Amino acid sequence: MQEIVKLEPSRYYHIYTRGNNKETIFKAPDNFNLFLQLFKKYIAPYAATYAYCLLPNHVHFLICVNEAESLTVYDPVTQKPFKIDLQRQFSHLFNAYTKTINTRYGRTGSLFQERFKRKEVTSELYFTRLIQYIHFNPQHHGLIDVFSEWPYSSYHSLLSKSKTLLQRETVIAWFGGSAEFRKFHEENAAEFKAIVQLIADDDV
Repeated sequence: MQEIVKLEPSRYYHIYTRGNNKETIFKAPDNFNLFLQLFKKYIAPYAATYAYCLLPNHVHFLICVNEAESLTVYDPVTQKPFKIDLQRQFSHLFNAYTKTINTRYGRTGSLFQERFKRKEVTSELYFTRLIQYIHFNPQHHGLIDVFSEWPYSSYHSLLSKSKTLLQRETVIAWFGGSAEFRKFHEENAAEFKAIVQLIADDDV
């Protein structure tokens, strides 16, 4: 049985999951926004987000769990401190989304596979390539010819000036600026097979 990686404070992770039996999890355009709003509620307060992509039957996120101190909150009823478990927060996210979709579309049962996958990001190369991999996913799966035309990823948000929960400044600075960020993605398009091989275990 595969060991489950615990989400530890101050560490970076690739989080990914798909629909149960590869079922479509985003059935209409507004479903994508609903999922992101729930992500904002359940995950964003406890983790920094660097990149994401939502596809019809799976999702990808690159996050860094907050420092341990900021994961301690107080119960408003008992007034006692307790630690936030980010794995539990992801479960809350998936369950809340499933509940809404089940009600809206008259379905029952789980929508996502039993356990979401996670892999710790432990090198600068992996961090860099993972951002590109996440943004290229729609093209990789044949959903669109040009990755940048997919509306449900962080690619355009990272390049825009609009308000965002993403770690935009950090990501753009990592690549050396907006022009270099865009250039890196475009110039490395031909190398995507090599990127997929690098992140083969993460492919859903």
